[in-house]
Amino acid sequence: MFSTPFVLSFGLILSIPLLFFVAPKILPPKHLQISLPDEIDDLALFRRATLASADHHRGHHGAVSRLSVKPKIAFLFLTNTDLHFAPLWDRFFEGNEALFNVYVHADPSLPPSAVAATGKSAFDGRFIASKRTERASPTLISAARRLLATALLDDPMNYHFALVSQRCIPLHSFHFTYNTLVSPPKISAASNSTRPELTQFKEPPSYIEILSGEPQLWDRYTARGESTMLPEVPFDRFRVGSQFFVLNRKHALLVIRDRRLWRKFKLPCLNTDSCYPEEHYFPTLLSMEDPNGCSQYTLTRVNWTDSVGGHPRTYKALEISADLIYSLRESNSSYSYLFARKFTPDCLDPLMEIADKVIFKD
Repeated sequence: MFSTPFVLSFGLILSIPLLFFVAPKILPPKHLQISLPDEIDDLALFRRATLASADHHRGHHGAVSRLSVKPKIAFLFLTNTDLHFAPLWDRFFEGNEALFNVYVHADPSLPPSAVAATGKSAFDGRFIASKRTERASPTLISAARRLLATALLDDPMNYHFALVSQRCIPLHSFHFTYNTLVSPPKISAASNSTRPELTQFKEPPSYIEILSGEPQLWDRYTARGESTMLPEVPFDRFRVGSQFFVLNRKHALLVIRDRRLWRKFKLPCLNTDSCYPEEHYFPTLLSMEDPNGCSQYTLTRVNWTDSVGGHPRTYKALEISADLIYSLRESNSSYSYLFARKFTPDCLDPLMEIADKVIFKD
């Protein structure tokens, strides 16, 4: 019959397809996970920020209107490359130094010289203590929470927290953006019949996309295992949305205080094709804790009609025009979009050319 070496060789050949099928289920996750030292560092930071916020609240009774200084917007930049659009953002910030702060969570290997190299920049010295991040992993959640905690701890007058990426640009002047976020117009029930509970705001809401009827929602929910999210997150409470948002102070504190849902969302995924923790954690947490305090839509415009490999449409230099800016501002909600992504680095020069006459002219 057959010799032993032949049988072994034939068996090895047949086992190769089986290996490809079984290996993903038994090998460690291929996406970057949260290490124990990083988790401990973060918890210490979150505690400090929570305690500092509590002290500030007791001192001022939580009422910004009674203070002589205006609330600030904390711009939280989440980046793993150079900040190509720093000059455009500097033009946006210019003259409003008392009304904002900037915080940058960059790849630890990114040198400070990656920011604007000439002249004074709002980004100078604004890099926070950061850790490695990777798309479609819980590290992006940790980075956003780290930014929120640092901003809460750094300046008690930070009352609005806008998370943006290195490929985001502003679509309006700072004055327009500030007034929209800090003193949003009240929405009449007639113009917002689908969300009548938002007709009056005790405080400005958080602008975060919260979706419950998206395709492949079940695949996303079961990415870590069919019952792994239970009992904390039943399927009917699971939500998805954009990873970029604007949170008010109340919700920023809620995010850094959370431990219960974080224990679930930081778990490694078995099905990495459907696992995007950064798009799931924040919408689910805020929807479960305070849905009426959220707009349930984002103020960051993203074009998914021409997405490639899970990335949104990326605009190139030849596409930059006044008409593009005007079209990116248009929204189905009661508010104009304030930010947009995603742009290639060579868009900077044409954007700077139309900055004063188009982008920052409201």
